[in-house]
Amino acid sequence: MKAKLGLGGGCHWCTEAIFLSLKGVLQVDQGFIKSVNSMDFSEAVLLEYDTAKIGLRDLIEIHLYTHKSTSDHSFRDKYRSAVYTFTSSDFSASQEIIRSLQRNFEGNLITQVKEFAEFKPSKERFHNYYFTNPKRPFCTMYIVPKLTLLVQRYSKLVDSEKVASSISPKATLT
Repeated sequence: MKAKLGLGGGCHWCTEAIFLSLKGVLQVDQGFIKSVNSMDFSEAVLLEYDTAKIGLRDLIEIHLYTHKSTSDHSFRDKYRSAVYTFTSSDFSASQEIIRSLQRNFEGNLITQVKEFAEFKPSKERFHNYYFTNPKRPFCTMYIVPKLTLLVQRYSKLVDSEKVASSISPKATLT
């Protein structure tokens, strides 16, 4: 079954690359998301995924580990740490998943669960930012370390055809 989820926390270029690298993620759109009862948009990605291949818990856990989910830094208006849900059941499940994962983090998770309201795509020239040119300085400095962590920690969920040639040989795919 197909489902949708929005994720925000860091730069949407990074987040897009991470989730495009996963089996079961069918589509990733980068841009800006606004939640219900909010006036502000924040950088985020919108995912469509196959629930038979990857679960909500896996997506949220990967999201928490691949951005500064415990850091309440000064750019949080632009880079809100959030999970944007489309159904009330996903809203409740996401809150529970974050609560249960808290024990794995030293600091308090600041990631909020919010109801999705609206999406605005980023400029087309930024779409698929990493995979169109992984040698860009931004990519090698910020995205490659996150993909390396993804491969080392979640190799069973990674689409090795997409990622293997673009990351450090120290990262292993199984």
